[in-house]
Amino acid sequence: MAFGDFQNEIYFNGLRGVVPALPVSFAELEERARAAMPPSVWSYVAGGAGDERTQRANVTAFDHWGLIPRMFVGAAQRELSIDLFGMTLPAPVFMAPIGVIGLCAQDGHGDLATARAAARTGIPMVASTLMVDPLEDVAAEFGDTPGFFQLYTPTDRDLAASLVERAERAGYQGIVVTLDTWVTGWRPRDLSTGNFPQLRGHCLANYFSDPVFRASLAQSPEQDPQSAILKWIQVFGNLLTWEDLPWLRSLTKLPLIVKGICHPDDVRRARDGGVDGIYCSNHGGRQANGGIPALDMLPDVVAAAEGLPVLFDSGIRSGADIIKALAHGATAVGIGRPYAYGLTLGGTDGIVHVLRSLLAEADLIMAVDGYPTLKDLTAHSLRPVSA
Repeated sequence: MAFGDFQNEIYFNGLRGVVPALPVSFAELEERARAAMPPSVWSYVAGGAGDERTQRANVTAFDHWGLIPRMFVGAAQRELSIDLFGMTLPAPVFMAPIGVIGLCAQDGHGDLATARAAARTGIPMVASTLMVDPLEDVAAEFGDTPGFFQLYTPTDRDLAASLVERAERAGYQGIVVTLDTWVTGWRPRDLSTGNFPQLRGHCLANYFSDPVFRASLAQSPEQDPQSAILKWIQVFGNLLTWEDLPWLRSLTKLPLIVKGICHPDDVRRARDGGVDGIYCSNHGGRQANGGIPALDMLPDVVAAAEGLPVLFDSGIRSGADIIKALAHGATAVGIGRPYAYGLTLGGTDGIVHVLRSLLAEADLIMAVDGYPTLKDLTAHSLRPVSA
């Protein structure tokens, strides 16, 4: 079944008087999620750094490009599957890591709900270090869908090794190392409410369940949670340098993907250092304001990668955005806030609805505009859109 067939399902349900329970447009999805989320969670998920100009620029960057229609192509069948690190995935998308996805669910177990959505759709989840439930419990919900573990590298190397080893044993298929979050960016929405979830003990299950972390405490996190939180503050952020890359590479034989790479010189150095994939992202504008939209940096990143897979996120709000990122050279495109909002409104079902909606739009664009395969989507498929 083609992804675009989701619209037929909706229309036929409409004949029975059944309309979608959840929005199919991002604007309505966001509006309803804002009403459903506690204000502290909303500010953390929806907010960005500074006056959020970079966050907005990530989104509007897609408006500057248009896809050129091609006719007489015969795109009745579309092929959206990709090969990534030797795995065949049904679509060129994944769920990007969100450190408070656990709190976005009404039952407070959003990591598990996201993993179940991955199992149902075949769309991989990149699970954050910052989880409500331990990484092993999350991986157990993946079913046959591969999952990836995102590492915030701690200052304690033994703890880093422990987290990676646990991810390997749990069955994760790759390690994504985030490079731009060793310190938290200036986030006025959270600062104005004095709210930082981890300082309140949220989303720290992977630390509190880790034998290396627990061994560093005088008392267990269950007995003295405040001391455990203070210890987490001490170990969370490791300012990595190029000299640390060989050590990172030595931690695992799984594919190693480095996240936050946006400059071609950094791509080349990471490639020469033995990484398996580049993740082009500016953290959705959440970490640093005043930057360049991630989409604008993507073509140079892809060129410098010289064939290495390039994952991408930042600003994806629609199926059209997915198509444009793929045409710019991304191997796979990360979805962030849309699935978080779907989770808030409908749990696992809500995430599945959002993923199906985005993929249906992307598939139908390929059908209408005459792009039967992902290989047909190239930089030549796009033209700048005049203001």
